[in-house]
Amino acid sequence: MSTNKTPYCPIALAISYVGDKWTLIILRDMLLLNKTRFKEFKASRGKIATNVLTSRLKMLLEEGFIEILDPLGTKKSRQYIATAKGIATLPIIIELYLFSVHDMHVSLFSEEELVFQKMVLENPILLKENIVNGYLEFVNELKVGVGI
Repeated sequence: MSTNKTPYCPIALAISYVGDKWTLIILRDMLLLNKTRFKEFKASRGKIATNVLTSRLKMLLEEGFIEILDPLGTKKSRQYIATAKGIATLPIIIELYLFSVHDMHVSLFSEEELVFQKMVLENPILLKENIVNGYLEFVNELKVGVGI
């Protein structure tokens, strides 16, 4: 862990990793929207500051939640993908969604978000499995595309 203090319980440790808004938003964008590039995360609806995005990606890399695909060794070719540890945050993301979805007015959702909302509310367990399988297929295609 990148901090000097040792967390006193598993919940404190989890919060030290993903307890801020932007870390979960980045992981959500990776896992649900298949975003892989810095500029894609920067363009998210939440308007994350460049320095915050940079520091969160660095922490996620250091802590093993994500890894970099960088076939050409340039910033433009760099893609961030979730590792098994990153994918393991999906249930947290879905549960947070379920916790708060009823508190948001339907007019705030895009058409894509309304479809997602319906799927989450109908069967969140099956949706988690489908998202993980879809994401793993997406990452495999990326790796094949870059020759890994």
